[in-house]
Amino acid sequence: MDVIERAKNILLQPAQEWTMIDKEPGSAAELYKSYIVPLAAIGPVASIIGLSIFGISVPLGGTYRVPLTSAIGQAVTTYIFGLIGTYVLALIIDALAPTFLGTKNNFQALKVAAYSSTAAWLVGIFNLLPSLALLNILGIYSLYLLYLGLPILMKAPQEKALPYTIVVIIAAIVIFGVIGALGSCFIRPMP
Repeated sequence: MDVIERAKNILLQPAQEWTMIDKEPGSAAELYKSYIVPLAAIGPVASIIGLSIFGISVPLGGTYRVPLTSAIGQAVTTYIFGLIGTYVLALIIDALAPTFLGTKNNFQALKVAAYSSTAAWLVGIFNLLPSLALLNILGIYSLYLLYLGLPILMKAPQEKALPYTIVVIIAAIVIFGVIGALGSCFIRPMP
């Protein structure tokens, strides 16, 4: 299945798509190459354009444009750590599975981490115009995708899905909060 079709299906018919994903064979390398790498790049690439070309409007302060080298540094850092963060999140999902009566499976955990992140990655397109960055909140739909995917792929009972999801969300907040902080170290507005 191609990346566009998968993204559309996971967003519009997630319950059915998780069932399909559960049965698909593959490898971590294939999943990274065909899905994670291209989708995770949307936000960082849009950020480079948005921050350095359009800039950030500050009320009563004008527009600040981030130097291209800073924007690229921030985007590359965020992107690389985002790819690593997805894998770390998968490790956490896998490690937590027995706690929530699920089955440990590294590849299934990576599929959950990757496909549930689809909404968050796609809303990264709003970084093209920093004034629209507030719309990134729509990426919260990824939490619902995670909630639906965990019991199907990790074989956790449905009654354990909510607590499992909450613990994974807490881990994701920590992981991606650190990534965001590292990436923001590169942002310095032009005078």
